[in-house]
Amino acid sequence: METLVVIVSVAIAGIVLLALLNLIGRNQPGLDRAYYMDSWQKIHIKSQAQETWALAVIDADKLLDHALRKKNFGGQTMAERMVSAKDVFSRRQLVWESHKFRNQLVHEEVKVSEKKTQAALAGFRSALRDLGAL
Repeated sequence: METLVVIVSVAIAGIVLLALLNLIGRNQPGLDRAYYMDSWQKIHIKSQAQETWALAVIDADKLLDHALRKKNFGGQTMAERMVSAKDVFSRRQLVWESHKFRNQLVHEEVKVSEKKTQAALAGFRSALRDLGAL
């Protein structure tokens, strides 16, 4: 009789666990990887020409924000969504520096170098990979 109670208890616990995992999965939707791969390819092309380095960084920032929204990270601004997602990012500091560089490009007069562009894109690419977009 005790064995039967243990078996039934384990079965019920398993069903509850599966139900919880299913609910959690609904809150973290998957991303359309084809969309992100295609978008990233366009960003990569822009990163090859000096005239479009800044645009590549801005577009990469927008793509990351799109992924954060699709993954339901909370926040009114991208910075707030990035804070919500900070535990997901394997290279948090680089992602944050990439976003700050984008803000400098948009709001300040800053020199755009290939090195800074490639570093920023590496940060965005890393974050997008961490989110499962790339």
